[in-house]
Amino acid sequence: MTTEMPAEPEQGRSGVARIILAVLPLVIFAALAAIFFTQLRSGKDISEIPSALIGTKAPTLDMPPLPGAMFATTPMPALTDAAIKGKLTLVNVWASWCVPCREENPIILDLAKDKRLTVVGINYKDETGNALRFLGELGNPFSAIGVDPRGKAAIDWGVYGIPESYLVDANGTIVYKRVGPFDRRSLETGLYPAIEKAVAVGN
Repeated sequence: MTTEMPAEPEQGRSGVARIILAVLPLVIFAALAAIFFTQLRSGKDISEIPSALIGTKAPTLDMPPLPGAMFATTPMPALTDAAIKGKLTLVNVWASWCVPCREENPIILDLAKDKRLTVVGINYKDETGNALRFLGELGNPFSAIGVDPRGKAAIDWGVYGIPESYLVDANGTIVYKRVGPFDRRSLETGLYPAIEKAVAVGN
């Protein structure tokens, strides 16, 4: 006489599956949180995000000008390759609705006074009137502005969020990138050394 082993209840197996499905999101969240806190404790500046474009040729610039924007007494030129050709250039992505852009503007104005540097702007998904008011109230640091109403140029440049800035050397190569507004520390440890290096290489 043989004795058959009782089959495992189907209800028991489905209960285990439900527990696993319930716990899995918590496990994933805990893993992501651990990665996040590890990076925070590493001391790295998360705004200095590496870019695959650094060391490569800058994307083509071919954007229309911001209507009504003036450079001294003449209309502001469009942002094209010709506007930065042969010049060490800071390309700043900004918008009037961007609060950090307003905070950063005095620094960009100071950078525009640096004789080694040309400063140009990409106006990102903005309204013309608002952009002009921004420049009128805070000052216009740019020698050329290109409007990017749909964000196509921003995609080409690999923009994460604005403000964002790229240093392009005289040969058209991206040599530095800053995500977020400049502050004194990022200038001293990031942008200024990159400018000095680019000038030295150019000379």
